[in-house]
Amino acid sequence: MNTIKTRIIRIGNSQGIRIPKLLLEQTDIGNEVELEVQENRIVIRSSKPSRFGWEEQYKIMAEQGDDYLLDEPVQLTSWDEEDWEW
Repeated sequence: MNTIKTRIIRIGNSQGIRIPKLLLEQTDIGNEVELEVQENRIVIRSSKPSRFGWEEQYKIMAEQGDDYLLDEPVQLTSWDEEDWEW
């Protein structure tokens, strides 16, 4: 495990750190990160896109036959068929 000492710097009204290239090369951290406080530590990890992993989970659900609708189909009325417009 590499440990590198760095300083907290002022960035506008906030503060930040510069992450050395050596550490970035050892991770998959991109341009956007997530920060979390865990046991008095700040954890920095690569940000995952919304719905990350959903496709794989849906495939598993389909294989297990667990991908059906839970609600009954809605019965359309004459209003839905005649008056509704997009």
